[in-house]
Amino acid sequence: MMKMEASFDTEESFDDPSCLTPQPPGSLSPARRAINEVKETKTTINGVTFPLPGEGPEQQLLKPNEWSYCDYFWTDKKDPQGTPSVGGFEVLVQKQLKGKQMQKEMSEFIHERIKIEEEYAKNLSKLSLSPLAGQEEGTLGEAWTQLKKSLHDEAEVHLKFSNKLHSEVEKPLLTFRGDGFKKDLKKYDHHLSDLRKQLASRYAGVEKARKALADRQKDLEVKTQQLEIKLSNKTEEDIKKARRKSTQAGDDLMRCIDLYNQTQSKWFEEMVTSSMELEKLEVERIEWIQQHLRQYTTLRHETDMFNQSMVEPVDQLLQGVDPSKDRELWVKENKTGEVRPVDLDI
Repeated sequence: MMKMEASFDTEESFDDPSCLTPQPPGSLSPARRAINEVKETKTTINGVTFPLPGEGPEQQLLKPNEWSYCDYFWTDKKDPQGTPSVGGFEVLVQKQLKGKQMQKEMSEFIHERIKIEEEYAKNLSKLSLSPLAGQEEGTLGEAWTQLKKSLHDEAEVHLKFSNKLHSEVEKPLLTFRGDGFKKDLKKYDHHLSDLRKQLASRYAGVEKARKALADRQKDLEVKTQQLEIKLSNKTEEDIKKARRKSTQAGDDLMRCIDLYNQTQSKWFEEMVTSSMELEKLEVERIEWIQQHLRQYTTLRHETDMFNQSMVEPVDQLLQGVDPSKDRELWVKENKTGEVRPVDLDI
């Protein structure tokens, strides 16, 4: 709901004596005319009052250059599908809930990564026991044996990597801010929602009081005009009574506006405090995830280094593979005789 507000001096009396000064038929009293002629400088949207663009002193950000939550979520967010608008603070709460969900999904992702590592380690260990090419001999046979052994060692490295991923990455991501976190968010949300409801109620009171004042002023004007043009036998006593009612209506409006402003001020303070708290929580969430994802990369680098160390002995043996030596060893072990055939004599 949008309502245009006229800015006026709350110290002015609503029963200005000039209300009794003879006026042309159908004209407005100076007090009523003054209110109607004041330039509109504010607008009220869903119970919250804002300055119109270009009116009043320029507002400064509470935390300049920081893109802080406390500076950018004062108005409600319109839903493009036509459902009721969402309050700015509710947008912040939804951000927190989404962050919690993202954190959970990251943990699930790491869990899947762990399963892959475990399966990989299992398959490497199984392959290392394969009898394939087990009869290879010589320096090449030694290199081949070391290569298969390296698979077993590599399997151990990957198994340790998966265990560390579980304890140092997956579990911290999963357990960071437990189920109580959502309850705490609801407390924030309900508190601010209650204040908005109070603010809406106060504004409704202002509108009701504003209408009552307008009715009283109109009644006073009509009676004043009737008295002047002799259309009624109303006495000045009746006029004074109407003036008193108009004054009372004006006082009631002032009181309602005061209560509204007090409630809006309280809501404002709570919005700043609570949005800053949610901002702090979001920073903590991001830094926590950053810390543990960096731990993931650290463990990954360590795994690569260990795997490299597993391969180095294989590299050394492969560099030492000597076809000539392998032939010598094989011949010595498998030779059938050194005497060569000669020609047959007559």
